[in-house]
Amino acid sequence: MNADERRFEVLRAIVADYVSTNEPVGSKTLVEQHDLGVSSATVRNDMAVLEEEGLIAQPHTSAGRIPTDQGYRTFVDRIHEIKPLTSPERRAIHAFLGGALDLDDVMRRSVRLLAQLTQQVAVVQYPTLTQSTVRHVEVVTIASARLMLVLITDTGRVDQRMVDLGDVIGEEDVTRLRTVLNSAMAGKRLADASASVAELPEQAPPELRETMSRVCGVLIETLVEHPDERMVLGGTPNLTRNVADFPGSLRQVLEALEEQVVVLRLLAAARDSEGVTVRIGMENEAEEMQTTSVVSTGYGLHGTVLGGMGVVGPTRMDYPGTMAAVRAVASYVGEILAGR
Repeated sequence: MNADERRFEVLRAIVADYVSTNEPVGSKTLVEQHDLGVSSATVRNDMAVLEEEGLIAQPHTSAGRIPTDQGYRTFVDRIHEIKPLTSPERRAIHAFLGGALDLDDVMRRSVRLLAQLTQQVAVVQYPTLTQSTVRHVEVVTIASARLMLVLITDTGRVDQRMVDLGDVIGEEDVTRLRTVLNSAMAGKRLADASASVAELPEQAPPELRETMSRVCGVLIETLVEHPDERMVLGGTPNLTRNVADFPGSLRQVLEALEEQVVVLRLLAAARDSEGVTVRIGMENEAEEMQTTSVVSTGYGLHGTVLGGMGVVGPTRMDYPGTMAAVRAVASYVGEILAGR
């Protein structure tokens, strides 16, 4: 191998040892534990070049070196193929996720599984309503002048909203409402369904016009113009086990996870790109996340991306294993939603 390839092998070995031990890595250790095929002096020279290029750094006066964010990036960019999970791992994932009872259970199981597989914090975003198709709209009488709208999408997501009518409504009119709403919305993307819903009040008979207007207003405003972004978080204790990886910043990271907005933005970016996205350290725009790495991807069905999922952890992360786990779980979630 030429000098550049050899130096990359040295970098790869430093990344592997540091991720494994959380200790700075010296040339003597590299020569003893890795079949680099060169002398300790050559490895020291290669490490000096890597340090000059900003790929490794000396954290304190010890002889060892650790990867920098740029070093991790160089390493990740050279992962040409994501190692597939073993057959037993794949079977275990499929069995665990396949036992889910409904969409909420799929989301909970996915986040728990991802946190266990990676030993990091896992995040799974619910399917976004804007990408979903309406399967059915149910109208339920709660009181004489109050209805509950239940919107069920093709992904199994269920959203409920209350509508105060200001006037009493009979069961016959509730049935008419249900029929009209399903005729207008069933089988359509929410963005398309909104246009149909907007026309319904004018088309309604006079005695139903006010009721239809209120119902349609709630549907459009709440479910179309402002679709809820929901996510499930799991494995937070995994972060606290690695406090040393977040010098002075663990509280900031935990607060960012709790607020969710930052994480949802990261997942949205992953949905818009192909494959698995890896953001390392300073590559994360949010300042609170700049001591973390985020590995994420989109999941979906029939070629449509419905949401994002991923893991958040320290930059000292098993990138190949984490990328494989994220990709595998996303693939199975897509399959399960497609089968529902």
